[in-house]
Amino acid sequence: MTATIPSLRRWFYPAAVLTAALALGLNPATAGPADTAQERIVRIDNFTFSPEVVTVAPGTTVTWINGDDIPHTVVSPSGRFRSKTLDTDDRFTFTFPAKGEYPYFCSLHPHMTGKVVVRDAPE
Repeated sequence: MTATIPSLRRWFYPAAVLTAALALGLNPATAGPADTAQERIVRIDNFTFSPEVVTVAPGTTVTWINGDDIPHTVVSPSGRFRSKTLDTDDRFTFTFPAKGEYPYFCSLHPHMTGKVVVRDAPE
């Protein structure tokens, strides 16, 4: 009976990972750290937001990730969104429901600015 356990493991673990990925709505062929159609990543590094301008479709979630070794924030001047203070590797996400332009800045370093542009046909 012990001879069948390794063969079951070889079959079960990959099948379990594939099932979990499909249940989460991920495409295993393309899943990874890259942006998806419904999520975009903005990295905070060296006192900049990169990319500085992100164009997305309505309903897209944007995630900011702080890669600096000092804290930053992501703040909308209009008050639509505001992150907590993000330490190294912390993340902040916001879903943009409607078309428009959404400027933002770091309240700790106001020279750091960026913008999310939401329109029907993102670039």
